Amino acid sequence: MHNPFSLVGKTILVTGASSGIGRATAIECSRLGAKVVISGRDEKRLRETFECLEGEGHFSIQADLGKTEDLDELVKQTPALDGLVNNAGMTETVLTPFIKREKLEKILEINTVAPILLTQKLIKSKRLTRGGSIVFTGSISGTSVSIGGNALYSASKGAVHGFMKNAALDLSIKGIRVNEVCPGMINTHILDGGTISDEQLAAEISRYPMKRFGKPEEVAYGIIYLLSDASSFVTGASIVIDGGFTLL
Repeated sequence: MHNPFSLVGKTILVTGASSGIGRATAIECSRLGAKVVISGRDEKRLRETFECLEGEGHFSIQADLGKTEDLDELVKQTPALDGLVNNAGMTETVLTPFIKREKLEKILEINTVAPILLTQKLIKSKRLTRGGSIVFTGSISGTSVSIGGNALYSASKGAVHGFMKNAALDLSIKGIRVNEVCPGMINTHILDGGTISDEQLAAEISRYPMKRFGKPEEVAYGIIYLLSDASSFVTGASIVIDGGFTLL
Protein backbone atom coordinates (compact mmCIF):
# COMPACT_ATOMS: atom_id res chain seq x y z
CA MET A 1 0.00 0.00 0.00
CA HIS A 2 1.32 3.42 -0.97
CA ASN A 3 2.49 5.48 2.00
CA PRO A 4 4.22 8.81 1.26
CA PHE A 5 5.09 9.11 4.95
CA SER A 6 7.09 5.87 4.99
CA LEU A 7 10.64 6.08 6.31
CA VAL A 8 11.74 2.68 5.01
CA GLY A 9 15.34 2.83 3.85
CA LYS A 10 16.07 6.04 5.76
CA THR A 11 18.52 6.48 8.65
CA ILE A 12 17.48 9.16 11.15
CA LEU A 13 19.43 10.72 14.04
CA VAL A 14 17.28 11.99 16.90
CA THR A 15 18.89 14.02 19.69
CA GLY A 16 17.28 14.40 23.09
CA ALA A 17 15.77 10.94 22.56
CA SER A 18 15.82 9.89 26.20
CA SER A 19 12.36 11.32 26.89
CA GLY A 20 9.46 13.45 25.68
CA ILE A 21 9.26 14.56 22.06
CA GLY A 22 12.61 12.97 21.21
CA ARG A 23 11.58 9.56 22.54
CA ALA A 24 8.21 9.69 20.80
CA THR A 25 9.87 10.73 17.53
CA ALA A 26 12.44 7.94 17.67
CA ILE A 27 9.78 5.32 18.37
CA GLU A 28 7.42 6.53 15.64
CA CYS A 29 10.28 6.74 13.12
CA SER A 30 11.14 3.11 13.86
CA ARG A 31 7.50 2.09 13.40
CA LEU A 32 7.55 3.67 9.95
CA GLY A 33 10.59 1.66 8.94
CA ALA A 34 13.56 3.95 9.66
CA LYS A 35 16.84 2.89 11.16
CA VAL A 36 17.17 5.21 14.13
CA VAL A 37 20.25 6.58 15.84
CA ILE A 38 19.28 7.99 19.23
CA SER A 39 21.32 10.31 21.40
CA GLY A 40 20.85 11.73 24.88
CA ARG A 41 22.60 12.51 28.14
CA ASP A 42 20.76 10.09 30.44
CA GLU A 43 22.03 6.56 29.79
CA LYS A 44 19.19 4.82 31.65
CA ARG A 45 16.43 6.74 29.87
CA LEU A 46 18.21 6.36 26.54
CA ARG A 47 18.27 2.59 27.04
CA GLU A 48 14.54 2.65 27.83
CA THR A 49 13.91 4.44 24.53
CA PHE A 50 16.09 1.99 22.65
CA GLU A 51 14.11 -0.95 24.01
CA CYS A 52 10.90 0.60 22.63
CA LEU A 53 12.21 0.86 19.06
CA GLU A 54 10.68 -1.48 16.50
CA GLY A 55 12.66 -3.24 13.80
CA GLU A 56 16.42 -3.71 13.54
CA GLY A 57 19.58 -1.75 12.81
CA HIS A 58 19.12 0.93 15.48
CA PHE A 59 21.81 2.11 17.87
CA SER A 60 22.29 4.66 20.62
CA ILE A 61 25.06 7.11 21.46
CA GLN A 62 25.20 8.70 24.90
CA ALA A 63 26.31 12.31 24.54
CA ASP A 64 26.10 15.66 26.31
CA LEU A 65 25.87 18.05 23.38
CA GLY A 66 27.03 20.90 25.60
CA LYS A 67 30.48 19.28 25.62
CA THR A 68 32.63 19.71 22.53
CA GLU A 69 34.23 16.28 22.89
CA ASP A 70 30.83 14.56 23.09
CA LEU A 71 29.56 16.51 20.10
CA ASP A 72 32.59 15.52 18.03
CA GLU A 73 32.28 11.88 19.10
CA LEU A 74 28.61 11.82 18.14
CA VAL A 75 29.48 13.07 14.66
CA LYS A 76 32.30 10.53 14.40
CA GLN A 77 30.03 7.59 15.30
CA THR A 78 27.08 8.69 13.16
CA PRO A 79 26.61 6.86 9.85
CA ALA A 80 25.34 8.44 6.62
CA LEU A 81 22.00 10.07 7.42
CA ASP A 82 18.82 10.78 5.54
CA GLY A 83 17.40 12.80 8.42
CA LEU A 84 18.45 14.76 11.50
CA VAL A 85 16.09 15.76 14.29
CA ASN A 86 17.66 18.49 16.44
CA ASN A 87 15.42 18.02 19.45
CA ALA A 88 17.59 18.17 22.60
CA GLY A 89 16.61 21.12 24.78
CA MET A 90 15.95 22.54 28.22
CA THR A 91 13.98 25.33 29.81
CA GLU A 92 14.85 27.93 32.44
CA THR A 93 12.25 30.19 34.05
CA VAL A 94 13.60 33.54 35.22
CA LEU A 95 12.31 37.09 35.04
CA THR A 96 14.33 39.50 32.93
CA PRO A 97 15.74 41.58 35.84
CA PHE A 98 17.17 38.41 37.40
CA ILE A 99 18.91 36.92 34.37
CA LYS A 100 22.44 35.78 35.12
CA ARG A 101 25.16 35.21 32.55
CA GLU A 102 25.63 31.56 33.59
CA LYS A 103 21.94 30.75 33.06
CA LEU A 104 21.89 32.58 29.74
CA GLU A 105 24.96 30.75 28.51
CA LYS A 106 23.65 27.37 29.69
CA ILE A 107 20.32 27.53 27.86
CA LEU A 108 21.86 28.98 24.70
CA GLU A 109 24.53 26.27 24.73
CA ILE A 110 21.98 23.44 24.79
CA ASN A 111 19.07 24.92 22.82
CA THR A 112 20.92 26.97 20.21
CA VAL A 113 24.68 26.49 19.94
CA ALA A 114 24.71 22.66 20.15
CA PRO A 115 22.14 22.00 17.39
CA ILE A 116 23.73 24.60 15.12
CA LEU A 117 27.19 23.10 15.56
CA LEU A 118 25.88 19.54 15.19
CA THR A 119 24.23 20.51 11.93
CA GLN A 120 27.40 22.21 10.68
CA LYS A 121 29.64 19.29 11.63
CA LEU A 122 27.37 16.68 10.03
CA ILE A 123 27.17 18.73 6.82
CA LYS A 124 30.90 19.35 6.68
CA SER A 125 31.70 15.68 7.29
CA LYS A 126 29.19 14.74 4.55
CA ARG A 127 27.12 12.63 6.94
CA LEU A 128 23.87 14.08 5.55
CA THR A 129 23.03 12.71 2.13
CA ARG A 130 21.59 14.68 -0.78
CA GLY A 131 17.83 14.76 -0.44
CA GLY A 132 18.14 14.65 3.33
CA SER A 133 15.98 16.51 5.83
CA ILE A 134 16.90 18.45 8.97
CA VAL A 135 14.16 19.20 11.49
CA PHE A 136 14.52 21.46 14.52
CA THR A 137 12.21 21.34 17.50
CA GLY A 138 11.43 25.03 17.87
CA SER A 139 8.61 26.60 19.87
CA ILE A 140 5.79 29.08 19.51
CA SER A 141 7.69 30.91 22.27
CA GLY A 142 10.45 31.58 19.75
CA THR A 143 8.17 32.87 17.00
CA SER A 144 4.76 34.03 18.21
CA VAL A 145 4.08 34.37 21.93
CA SER A 146 5.57 35.69 25.14
CA ILE A 147 5.11 34.40 28.69
CA GLY A 148 6.41 35.97 31.90
CA GLY A 149 9.74 34.52 32.97
CA ASN A 150 10.31 32.82 29.62
CA ALA A 151 12.80 35.26 28.09
CA LEU A 152 15.76 32.88 28.04
CA TYR A 153 13.87 30.00 26.44
CA SER A 154 12.20 32.31 23.91
CA ALA A 155 15.54 33.85 22.97
CA SER A 156 17.13 30.43 22.44
CA LYS A 157 14.26 29.19 20.24
CA GLY A 158 14.00 32.48 18.38
CA ALA A 159 17.64 32.10 17.39
CA VAL A 160 16.96 28.56 16.18
CA HIS A 161 14.07 29.88 14.07
CA GLY A 162 16.34 32.40 12.36
CA PHE A 163 19.08 29.86 11.80
CA MET A 164 16.65 27.34 10.33
CA LYS A 165 15.46 29.75 7.63
CA ASN A 166 18.97 30.78 6.63
CA ALA A 167 20.26 27.20 6.66
CA ALA A 168 17.37 26.21 4.39
CA LEU A 169 18.70 28.66 1.79
CA ASP A 170 22.34 27.70 2.27
CA LEU A 171 21.69 23.97 1.98
CA SER A 172 19.16 24.02 -0.83
CA ILE A 173 21.99 23.74 -3.35
CA LYS A 174 22.93 20.43 -1.68
CA GLY A 175 19.36 19.18 -1.93
CA ILE A 176 18.99 19.20 1.85
CA ARG A 177 15.79 20.58 3.35
CA VAL A 178 15.65 22.39 6.71
CA ASN A 179 12.44 22.96 8.65
CA GLU A 180 11.10 23.18 12.19
CA VAL A 181 8.10 22.25 14.26
CA CYS A 182 6.85 24.86 16.73
CA PRO A 183 4.90 23.20 19.52
CA GLY A 184 2.83 24.86 22.17
CA MET A 185 2.92 23.36 25.65
CA ILE A 186 3.53 19.61 25.51
CA ASN A 187 3.36 17.12 28.36
CA THR A 188 7.04 16.19 28.65
CA HIS A 189 9.72 15.80 31.33
CA ILE A 190 10.87 19.35 30.54
CA LEU A 191 8.17 20.42 33.03
CA ASP A 192 9.43 18.15 35.83
CA GLY A 193 11.97 20.59 37.23
CA GLY A 194 9.50 22.20 39.61
CA THR A 195 9.98 25.72 38.25
CA ILE A 196 6.34 25.79 37.10
CA SER A 197 3.71 25.25 39.79
CA ASP A 198 0.54 23.16 39.40
CA GLU A 199 -1.51 26.36 39.63
CA GLN A 200 0.49 27.94 36.81
CA LEU A 201 0.03 24.83 34.67
CA ALA A 202 -3.74 24.79 35.29
CA ALA A 203 -3.98 28.45 34.35
CA GLU A 204 -1.99 27.80 31.19
CA ILE A 205 -4.18 24.86 30.17
CA SER A 206 -7.26 27.07 30.45
CA ARG A 207 -5.78 29.38 27.79
CA TYR A 208 -5.72 26.62 25.15
CA PRO A 209 -8.82 26.36 22.93
CA MET A 210 -8.65 22.55 23.19
CA LYS A 211 -8.27 22.77 27.01
CA ARG A 212 -5.28 20.50 27.16
CA PHE A 213 -1.59 20.38 26.41
CA GLY A 214 -0.26 18.39 23.48
CA LYS A 215 1.15 14.87 23.52
CA PRO A 216 4.73 14.12 22.43
CA GLU A 217 3.39 11.81 19.72
CA GLU A 218 1.41 14.66 18.18
CA VAL A 219 4.63 16.61 17.66
CA ALA A 220 6.43 13.49 16.45
CA TYR A 221 3.92 13.08 13.61
CA GLY A 222 4.70 16.60 12.40
CA ILE A 223 8.42 15.85 12.51
CA ILE A 224 7.88 12.63 10.57
CA TYR A 225 6.04 14.53 7.85
CA LEU A 226 9.07 16.79 7.45
CA LEU A 227 11.45 13.80 7.41
CA SER A 228 9.42 11.91 4.83
CA ASP A 229 9.19 12.26 1.07
CA ALA A 230 5.68 13.65 1.57
CA SER A 231 7.33 17.02 2.30
CA SER A 232 9.87 16.90 -0.53
CA PHE A 233 8.97 20.45 -1.67
CA VAL A 234 8.94 21.94 1.85
CA THR A 235 11.93 23.84 3.22
CA GLY A 236 12.37 26.84 5.50
CA ALA A 237 8.93 26.17 6.98
CA SER A 238 7.62 26.27 10.55
CA ILE A 239 4.79 23.89 11.38
CA VAL A 240 2.80 25.13 14.36
CA ILE A 241 1.48 22.35 16.62
CA ASP A 242 -0.22 24.20 19.45
CA GLY A 243 -3.88 23.20 19.73
CA GLY A 244 -4.93 26.61 18.44
CA PHE A 245 -3.12 28.65 21.11
CA THR A 246 -1.71 31.19 18.64
CA LEU A 247 -5.17 31.78 17.16
CA LEU A 248 -6.13 33.79 20.23
